[in-house]
Amino acid sequence: MQYRPLGRTGWNISTISFGAWAIGGTWGDVDDAESMGALHKALDMGVNFFDTADVYGDGRSERLIARLRKERSEPFYVATKAGRRLNPHVAGGYNRENLRAFVERSLTNLNTEALDLLQLHCPPTPVYYMPEVFDALDEMQREGKLRHYGVSVEKVEEALKAIEFPGVQSVQIIFNMLRQRPADLLFKETQRKGVGILARLPLSSGLLSGKMTAQTTFAADDHRLFNRNGEQFDKGETFSGLEYAKGLAAVEALRPLVPAGMSMAQWALRWITMHPAVTCAIPGGKRAAQVEDNVHAADLPAFTDAQMQAVQTVYEQYAKPWVHHGW
Repeated sequence: MQYRPLGRTGWNISTISFGAWAIGGTWGDVDDAESMGALHKALDMGVNFFDTADVYGDGRSERLIARLRKERSEPFYVATKAGRRLNPHVAGGYNRENLRAFVERSLTNLNTEALDLLQLHCPPTPVYYMPEVFDALDEMQREGKLRHYGVSVEKVEEALKAIEFPGVQSVQIIFNMLRQRPADLLFKETQRKGVGILARLPLSSGLLSGKMTAQTTFAADDHRLFNRNGEQFDKGETFSGLEYAKGLAAVEALRPLVPAGMSMAQWALRWITMHPAVTCAIPGGKRAAQVEDNVHAADLPAFTDAQMQAVQTVYEQYAKPWVHHGW
C-alpha cells in the first residue's frame, strides 16, 4: 500500500481507500456479514481511510464501521457526510441547527466523541456562497465534535468556491477515466492550497470493472437502474453521467489498453493515482474479494506517457463531448 498526505490534517492515508456507499444500500442486496468481511479485508491490506455518509442505508454503513473499530485495534480514519437527509434538499436547510443534529446522529452511529472528517454532502450550489455554513463547521470543530471538515461536490466550480474557505481540508469529487475535468484546473488549485482530493466513483458505477454488458441487469433498489437520468439525485453520480450504452462503448475502447496480468478495475484505479493531486481513490466493495482486487492497484507499475495519452484519446472520443461541460 502507498500513502499520501490528506490536506493539512497531518494524516497519511492509503491511496486506495474504502467507499462505503455500496455496503449501505442503493447498490442492490447487501449482507452485513459480507460487508464486515470486506471491511476487515481492507484493514488487513493496509487501508486506513473509510468514507461513508449518514444516508448510506440510513446510517447502516456508519454503524458497520463502528463495529469494525470495536473489533480491530489498528487506528484508521473515518470520513462521513451530512446534508442529504434534508427533505427537501435545499440550501436553506444547511443551517447551524440542522448541521448540529446531523453531526450528533453520526457521532452516535459511529460511537465516537469526534468525527475525523465531516463533509458537506453535495449541497446545492448556493451553499458554497453561504459563509455561515462554514462558520458553523468551524464552531463544531472548536468544540471538539469535528477534527476536520471538507466538502463532497458535484461540480468543479463548486469545489473551486469551497476551497476559498480556509477550514476546508478535502474535496471529494467524481474523477475517473470517463470524468476527467477536475484535472484541468481544480487539481492545480487544491495542490496550491494544500487541499486533499478524494476521488469518488473511481470505477464509474462499475463500468470500469469491465464486467458489464448490454444484458447486465440491476436490482430494483440499485441506483444504476433507477437514477440513469437523475430521477433521484444528480445524473452524474450514475455511470459518470454517460448514457449506459455510451459508457459500454467507452469501456470496449479502453479494454485493449489494459496490460496483461491486471484487471480493468485495478488498471483504472492505478490511472487515478497517477495524478499527484489525488490523495486517494475510494472504490466500494461489498465482498472481501472485491476489496482485495481493488487494493492491489496501489502497487501496480506507473503508466507510461503513451499509456496516459491512449486513455486521454479514448476519453476525448467516447466521453468528453457528453460529460466534460456538465460537471
